[in-house]
Amino acid sequence: MTEKDFIPTQFSNKIEKGEVTWQAPSNIALVKYWGKKENQVPANPSVSFTLNNCKTTTKLEFQKKSKRSDSFDFELYFEGKKKEDFKPKIQQFFERIELYCPFLKEYKFKIYTENSFPHSSGIASSASGMSALALCIMSLEKELASNDLKNEDYFNQKASFLARLGSGSACRSIEGELIEWGEHKDIQGSSDLFGIKYPFEINEVFKTFQDTILLVDKGQKQVSSSVGHNLMHGHPFAKERFAQAHSNLDKLKQIFASGNLDEFISIVESEALTLHAMMMSSNPYFILMKPNTLEIINKIWKFRESTKTPICFTLDAGANVHLLYPEMYKEKILEFIKNELVAYCEKGQYICDQVGKGAEKL
Repeated sequence: MTEKDFIPTQFSNKIEKGEVTWQAPSNIALVKYWGKKENQVPANPSVSFTLNNCKTTTKLEFQKKSKRSDSFDFELYFEGKKKEDFKPKIQQFFERIELYCPFLKEYKFKIYTENSFPHSSGIASSASGMSALALCIMSLEKELASNDLKNEDYFNQKASFLARLGSGSACRSIEGELIEWGEHKDIQGSSDLFGIKYPFEINEVFKTFQDTILLVDKGQKQVSSSVGHNLMHGHPFAKERFAQAHSNLDKLKQIFASGNLDEFISIVESEALTLHAMMMSSNPYFILMKPNTLEIINKIWKFRESTKTPICFTLDAGANVHLLYPEMYKEKILEFIKNELVAYCEKGQYICDQVGKGAEKL
């Protein structure tokens, strides 16, 4: 598919007003995407677990204008309060998707959004937030449009496509349990334009995988992800990094099918450390890990070695640690977290999550 496939040809219905609510999850990448081209196109493919508990709920109220205007008309409320400082990001999002949703300037919108996880918890909400908003817009388009949107696959593809234009990783928050995004020669249907459900066999152990998020630092990142992505242009190790991501996706095909946890751990931790190595070797360079991030990683390695428990970590572009492990070890690992890791979390905070099914309409 190309971008042109998402440009609607006509709308057969008239909708004066209404509302729609979607709940969309965050996700955690196993193979990381770092670096992008124009229009939120990834420099390398990625694959992620869709989460179950860390979600954004967004309600979109819409009212037809008496006359179409040349501007977008919307109000934004976060957790019940008007949030003016969020508006520029939504404005930019609407500008990017207007070609594919030409009805946007015909309506006045009120956007009500809230997260299931604490605000400023150090968990990126752009993936869940933008995917929830994209799904609301798609629901309005479905009411306005025609038969194309009766097809669930097309609906999800276009929702993922739109979400990507708001936040790259948001395109992986439409469906679950494993989502691949980015063109890969050996993954049929893979695309730079939207995420797809992982098309190969997935061992049952991965369908209930746990993700406990250790909140090391809840402050704002020193360097935004957008800036970090841009620093991959001209990065001395970019070519090798992009090749590594393709190679790791190849290796994961057999690992996901067999349930080989040792090999899974090796790739996931390597990917996390490579992501941060790219940050530390860019120009300008930066470090997002904190001392307590490293303390936790060393504790995880020591625990895994001494107990032979298949537990591993991954990192996003920040200091917090995602602790990944099979459900059967949940009780044992939560005890380990309480006894040895909580001390390294800000205010002792952590969030228990697990692999989930994807977004849902409420």
